[in-house]
Amino acid sequence: MSLASHYSRFRVSERLLLTGHSHQAWPDVSFDAQQRAWLDAAELVDDKWTRAAEQAALVQAGFRRLLGDADGDIALGQNTHELVTRLLSALPLRDRPKVITSDGEFHTVRRQLDRLAEEAIAVVKVAARPCDTFAERMAATVDDRTACVLVSSVLYETAEIVPALDVVARACDRHGVALLVDAYHHLNVVPFDLQRLGLAGAFVTGGGYKYCQLGEGNCFLRIPPGCQLRPVLTGWFSEFAARAHPGTRGVEYGAGAARFAGATYDPVSHYRAASVFAFHVEQQLTPERLRDISRHQVGMLRREFESLDLDPAMAHVEPISDGRRAGFLALRCADAAALSQRLRLRGVHTDSRGALLRLGPAPYLRDDQLREAVRTFRA
Repeated sequence: MSLASHYSRFRVSERLLLTGHSHQAWPDVSFDAQQRAWLDAAELVDDKWTRAAEQAALVQAGFRRLLGDADGDIALGQNTHELVTRLLSALPLRDRPKVITSDGEFHTVRRQLDRLAEEAIAVVKVAARPCDTFAERMAATVDDRTACVLVSSVLYETAEIVPALDVVARACDRHGVALLVDAYHHLNVVPFDLQRLGLAGAFVTGGGYKYCQLGEGNCFLRIPPGCQLRPVLTGWFSEFAARAHPGTRGVEYGAGAARFAGATYDPVSHYRAASVFAFHVEQQLTPERLRDISRHQVGMLRREFESLDLDPAMAHVEPISDGRRAGFLALRCADAAALSQRLRLRGVHTDSRGALLRLGPAPYLRDDQLREAVRTFRA
């Protein structure tokens, strides 16, 4: 049985879906899981939360596996923004009014930090390119006035893997600075290991909308060991755990991930995510295997596109070494948005970011589908 047969409801064998870096198809098992969430609510009504907590625990375990963090504390959220803002609200910004980031961050971080800059927070943006020297340049800006460094492990515009983030982590550790790594474009397409990457003391955020195939409502914040931060933006779910850990100073917090807990949420997404994580294990879709598939597919897209010998002024491959390219192929174009729209009219689904057209394969696509998609550039 081909892998595509497990994604029949998304009709992946019939469509040229090169948006795998943004929204991968959900396996069919997730449809059954969503139905089960509804049936549990109908049967149990307000007692459904015991079942919901079981699903949430499975989702946390799935993210731990992908992070190589078997004992890690994982806070769950509907999106990364709610989790990142909780972290920002916990920082000592009065005493350390400086935040460091790059000019290549996704809109979640970019927009929020731009707004904080309007409120007299010093936001330092380090040029993400060239990537070879990025970590050293970012580390050099960290000082005792810095509250937090926010950086991606893979750049969302180009899919370039950012090397040597352990250099940034060591600088943060020396100065007592919180480090947040956005791994959204990394998880489940490039193996991620906290210890090997030197990020055991970092906060890590990401989610399931892209390569994890979990759909909306499945994001996480990994909390480093010993975290004592007290988010100002705090949900009452934290009090469940706090009852077992009574405090003596005002509002009480649970330990670990419970410090960053929110409030009432829609548990349907966790039913879906738990079923998908189980499916990946069953199908042996490990990050290592998915990386092999991705490198084959992205490499094929690159070779097929370059064989067209198109005018480079119209479109050319963003120059990144194959080993440093993550889950999609970025093409720098004269008008990426218009080209994406033309491809869509020809049945090829892509997307664009500024001057870059992004071609994102997925493990359920066949090689002949990838070749057919590239041929439409000549149409």
